[in-house]
Amino acid sequence: MRPPSPLPARWLCVLAGALACALGPAGGQAASLQEECDYVQMIEVQHKQCLEEAQLENETTGCSKMWDNLTCWPATPRGQVVVLACPLIFKLFSPIQGRNVSRSCTDEGWTHLEPGPYPIACGLDDKAASLDEQQTMFYGSVKTGYTIGYGLSLATLLVATAILSLFRKLHCTRNYIHMHLFISFILRAAAVFIKDLALFDSGESDRCSEGSVGCKAAMVFFQYCIMANFFWLLVEGLYLYTLLAVSFFSERKYFWGYILIGWGVPSTFTIVWTIARIHFEDYGCWDTINSSLWWIIKGPILTSILVNFILFICIIRILLQKLRPPDIRKSDSSPYSRLARSTLLLIPLFGVHYIMFAFFPDNFKPEVKMVFELVVGSFQGFVVAILYCFLNGEVQAELRRKWRRWHLQGVLGWNPKYRHPSGGSNSATCSTQVSMLTRVSPGARRSSSFQAEVSLV
Repeated sequence: MRPPSPLPARWLCVLAGALACALGPAGGQAASLQEECDYVQMIEVQHKQCLEEAQLENETTGCSKMWDNLTCWPATPRGQVVVLACPLIFKLFSPIQGRNVSRSCTDEGWTHLEPGPYPIACGLDDKAASLDEQQTMFYGSVKTGYTIGYGLSLATLLVATAILSLFRKLHCTRNYIHMHLFISFILRAAAVFIKDLALFDSGESDRCSEGSVGCKAAMVFFQYCIMANFFWLLVEGLYLYTLLAVSFFSERKYFWGYILIGWGVPSTFTIVWTIARIHFEDYGCWDTINSSLWWIIKGPILTSILVNFILFICIIRILLQKLRPPDIRKSDSSPYSRLARSTLLLIPLFGVHYIMFAFFPDNFKPEVKMVFELVVGSFQGFVVAILYCFLNGEVQAELRRKWRRWHLQGVLGWNPKYRHPSGGSNSATCSTQVSMLTRVSPGARRSSSFQAEVSLV
């Protein structure tokens, strides 16, 4: 009787990172990815050698040479027991060394592996079984969660971007920055779906093979979109801070600087990372993060998170100073209270929650970190679209105005070309908020612009 095939070596290589988390201190002794791939390549060589030797043998009695995906069992007479050491690849997953596995040659052929399947016989025990069931269910739930989150974010962001693009009265620097942020979230969601398709649905999750060009391109696109999203969150923080801290500034000049930060800086680091991967770690689908090259991507992202957190503290400090001026009456405090409330709702969305895990080791609470960054983070685009577009008073007023216009045009046949002169010109919604304040102090003008920036109700 031919025993069932055990888990192939490549499956063990793919799950090396997950096993390291599941095994706790034992997993911490796991070697580098290069060592994992060296073991896999060694097993492939042994596989080829075993099959070649089996074809040359003319064994007619007993059990012939057999390859079971991990070990080559030699030709053996009936009634004999063969004892071999556990495959070396299990050194990556278990601190227990020196274990053996055995098979007996009977009249029906090779028996099943003793004292059990490789994971149990070679020291993984119940933790391997737990990985098969609990970890698989956990990762499946996480994937389902962030798929729902990114799908919902993608739908709302597309609608929000269309609204800010189609209504010309909403065209201004502030909303242009919002649209770029929306686009970065859209690209991030699309990149996640493309990455999952390239890695899992196409079967290219093996980190030790060469990997296709398409899969590597998907990972480059993914890394760029993730970094660009963080840098546009940083741009939002910089813009809000500039409204408060700078008396006079050229919005057009600053806007092109924001474009350079949001799209240019991530492209530079992504190109450097791509060149480094080609020259130093050109294996797998470039989805590994356990090497020094990963800091080319991780370093700028951590910097943007830290800078945005500092901006958050500075903005809160400025707001607290403005909330208690001696010449402001109690009746005038409502706009400032709303301003503070809105800011507290917006700024934490721009990376403050990432600061919780940003500077901890990668193996610190990996399950909690994964849920927080993948599942909760996938809904961030949805929340940003709600706050920046659908709850924005200017957007709501423009939508109501357009709705009334369409309604009158449909019911009464009113021609929009003959509108009343007081209807306003293009971009009035954005421009009048500042132009009507040209005769007041710069500080008051900055406060008014900032209030318009974050007004949610």
